[in-house]
Parts: sequence; C-alpha cells; structure tokens
Amino acid sequence: MTPTSSPFKPEPLWKVRVHLFLGAARRNWALFAESKIGLVGLGIIVLFLLMMAAHPILMSTVWEPRVYDPVRGFDPRLVGRHPAPPSWAHPLGTDPIGRDVLSQLMWSARSEFALGVTAAVISVVIGTIVGAVCAYFGGVVDMFFMRLADLEMLFPFIALLMVLQSVMPLTLIRLALLIGVLSGFGGITIILKSQALTVKVKPYIEAAKVAGGSSWQIIRRHIIPNIMPLSFLYMMFNVTGAIFTEAVLSFFGFLDIRMSWGIMINTAQESGYLGAFGQYWWLWAPAGGAITLLCFAFYLVGRGLDAVVNPRLRKR
Repeated sequence: MTPTSSPFKPEPLWKVRVHLFLGAARRNWALFAESKIGLVGLGIIVLFLLMMAAHPILMSTVWEPRVYDPVRGFDPRLVGRHPAPPSWAHPLGTDPIGRDVLSQLMWSARSEFALGVTAAVISVVIGTIVGAVCAYFGGVVDMFFMRLADLEMLFPFIALLMVLQSVMPLTLIRLALLIGVLSGFGGITIILKSQALTVKVKPYIEAAKVAGGSSWQIIRRHIIPNIMPLSFLYMMFNVTGAIFTEAVLSFFGFLDIRMSWGIMINTAQESGYLGAFGQYWWLWAPAGGAITLLCFAFYLVGRGLDAVVNPRLRKR
C-alpha cells in the first residue's frame, strides 16, 4: 500500500444524501407518531384508499357491471321500487335512478383524491415559489404578488368558481387547476412568504451570497427547502378545502363530471327525496358522511404534521 493510498473509500454523494433523507424521515415519522390524532387521520385516509382500490376488483369479480356501474348501472329486479332501501344485494340501497349507492361511493373516492391532491400540490408549488421569491427580492415583486393575494382573498371563492363555470364547463381537471392556481396566489403565499423571511436573515444565506451564489441558487437550494415542511403542512389543509369546494359545486349542479359524492346528494335533491332525509337517509348520509370523514382525516393529518413543523408543539 502506498503512503498516499487510504483503506477507506468515500461513499458516493448520492448515498450520503439517501442516508440523510432516510434519517430525517425516521425522525419526522417518530415525531408524527407521537400525535395520536395524526395517526387516526392517516388510518382513515388509508381506509378510503382501500375502498377506492377495491371497487375495480369488485366490478371484475363479484358485481355485474350492468347492475353496479356507478354511472349507467340499473337493477331490473327492483323496477318500480327505486330508490330501494339497503339490502344484501345493495348494502347501501339504490338511488332514484336505480344505481347502487355503495358502488357510487367507492368509485367517487378516486375523483375526490385526484381533485384534492392535484389542487393542493398546484397551490403549494405556486405558493412556495412565489412566497420565496417575494421574501428574497422584496420591492416591486413583493408588492405585486401581495396585492394579487389580497385581491384574490377579497372574492368569495365558491362564488368566483360559479361565475367561471358560466364561461367554460368545469370538468374535474379544470376545477383542480382553478382551485390550485387561485389558492396558490392567495393566502398561502402570504403565509409562506412570512416563513421565508425568517430564513432569509439566517447567517448561511449571507454566507451563500459571499461565496458567489446567485439569487436563484440561494432561493432553490436554501430558502425553498427550509419552507417545504410548512408547505407540506398546508397542502394537507388545502386538500380538505378542495374536496369541500367540489362537493358544494356538485350539489348545485355546476360541475361537468360523471359522478362524485356531491352529485350523489344532488341526485337526491333533484328527485325530491332530500326533504325526507330521515326516510331516505341512504341517499345522502353515505355521501355526506364520506365528505365529512375524508376532510376530517386530512385535517387530523395536518394537525399531526404541525408537531413536526413546529418544535414548540413537540413533547419534551
């Protein structure tokens, strides 16, 4: 062995980064697990994911498609008796059109997850980037985006979407994009900008400037990674808002989508059964309960993540 050689080879940089990421993930999971409400919320979300995954399996193995299709299904054995109450064949009954309520409930879960997660990711990406840019540059850039956020917060959100629906049909994808963009330039930008301002004054930011780092390098490598935990926290809350918004718009018939929990309640309303909610409870209770429970679950997960983001809430 030559004097300059070393028996130890340095690990590749990607391995070091993986080890650091896994270590941080384990620590954050331990902090999250201390919050029982967070685990409860996560369990409810997993339950809905299992329900969503089980629907295509049931449709291909157990349920007959022409009877249990959530949009076009119809049970000819119950002609003249729709909406039929819960039974062995239809555990949650049928709606006024003769479609199975349980099949609709399970199939709609995918729409709710797709809408909520897509809208939340878009809003958080926009809010994080805009908030970091405003905090770092300030001046005209900050004034423009903050006034834009104030203007967006002035308008009633659901009423604004109703107006936009008259201009273009609101499909699920368009609704997710609109909610994500409007929310991204709204209140979340102000919150994340405030967090970014606390990062901007850290000594390592000044050290990065002295070392010759460009503004965009500092924003990308130092400011954004340090506000990402808070961004992820607000993403959980934004999922709840997106699901609730879709339910309201579907109930009033403003969306051009095939099936959702809000449309299930809208079908009962348009058929005149919602007034007798005690007698025909299966037409509104499953969908209403699913909306409430899923929104509540993401809220609980957000509260659990609060302990990870905010050190003052951690147990000593």
